[in-house]
Amino acid sequence: MAVPKLRFPEFTDDWEQRKLGDIVERVTRKNTNLESDLPLTISAQYGLIDQNEFFDKRVASKDVSGYYLVNNGEFAYNKSTSNDAPWGAVKRLDRYEKGVVSTLYIVFGIRDSHQTDSDFLATYYDTNRWYSGVQAVAAEGARNHGLLNIAASDFFDTTLMLPASIEEQQRIGAFFKSLDNAITLHQRKLEDLRILKKSMLQKMFPSEGNSVPEVRFPEFTAAWEQRKLSQIYSTIRNAFVGTATPYYVDDGHFYLESNNVKDGQINHNTEVFINDEFYKKQKGKWLHTGDLVMVQSGHVGHTAVIPPELDNTAAHALIMFQHPKQEIEPYFLNYELQTLSAKKKIADITTGNTIKHILASEMQEFVMDLPSILEQRRIAAFFRQIDNTITLHQRKCDDLQKLKKALLQQMFC
Repeated sequence: MAVPKLRFPEFTDDWEQRKLGDIVERVTRKNTNLESDLPLTISAQYGLIDQNEFFDKRVASKDVSGYYLVNNGEFAYNKSTSNDAPWGAVKRLDRYEKGVVSTLYIVFGIRDSHQTDSDFLATYYDTNRWYSGVQAVAAEGARNHGLLNIAASDFFDTTLMLPASIEEQQRIGAFFKSLDNAITLHQRKLEDLRILKKSMLQKMFPSEGNSVPEVRFPEFTAAWEQRKLSQIYSTIRNAFVGTATPYYVDDGHFYLESNNVKDGQINHNTEVFINDEFYKKQKGKWLHTGDLVMVQSGHVGHTAVIPPELDNTAAHALIMFQHPKQEIEPYFLNYELQTLSAKKKIADITTGNTIKHILASEMQEFVMDLPSILEQRRIAAFFRQIDNTITLHQRKCDDLQKLKKALLQQMFC
């Protein structure tokens, strides 16, 4: 009995196997009359998308009259492989009314919308159910510089399982479309918040040559002062530098590395743990709540503040800013170091061609703009609220993506 593990309860009939070529027809219309000058590429995450938006440049030829013209609602198969798309990617054109793609793509449209639901088919190609069919016909000479060797006729001979009932197809298609809309909503909110944060970082800190920012809270009017970081912190030094590889263990003490510090925050995506012996050896260089750290090598200049839950943490290849000489809000410094002005000054004192590097001694002389401690706290609180909201939407996006992935596995044969 060919049925998925999970389905809407009102549907009980078996799903049926169909050749792709029976339910779609190939589209080979050329852009001869230059109906569109919008070159598209396929992204596993974003679908058919403007090359300029995806690559930040146009990679298509100036003359796109020989490209395929794709209309809204039609599908395209990109035979290029990647980690996210090991057998290429099939996406429907949703973002634009029309666009053009390379003739290396295979373009097709649904034959009869009364028999095959477009949203269902778009969702089907988000699953991995179709991989085996492509893998079978692309087995010989399959990977040629990341481009699958598969003829259009073979691609349309691949089979898929789908409900015989158009009503069940429509229910599934509508369900996943609603889920995608929720994901897109959070992604847009994320992007809007990131744009807001970037804009306010430029406006709420003084530009070069100015002693006050463009935008500030109305109760503060005094000019900001300049201080070297060595005037702010008693200790500016490197965390442990060298290899700790022999001491890595599956469980133990969290060991903060440069990969854990990005965009002003600490992430745990690449956690490393060390044994008790090595942890105790680093006691003199443990990090404590409120300390500021900066990536010393690689993606130089990224900073973060040590939260309470990471008090007494050992670290590697980071510059540590500890023991403030005056009352200071570390999160304020963390945000100031994320401004374009600060990043430029950091880049000017960074050395190395292949691997970038910065010295703790250079950062001792680094000049910061400081308002009163009360204004520091207000600014830090403002940006922390933005960051917390960004994190909330990111988690919702991640949770919805995980839910979608799980349901794709259970709601298709």
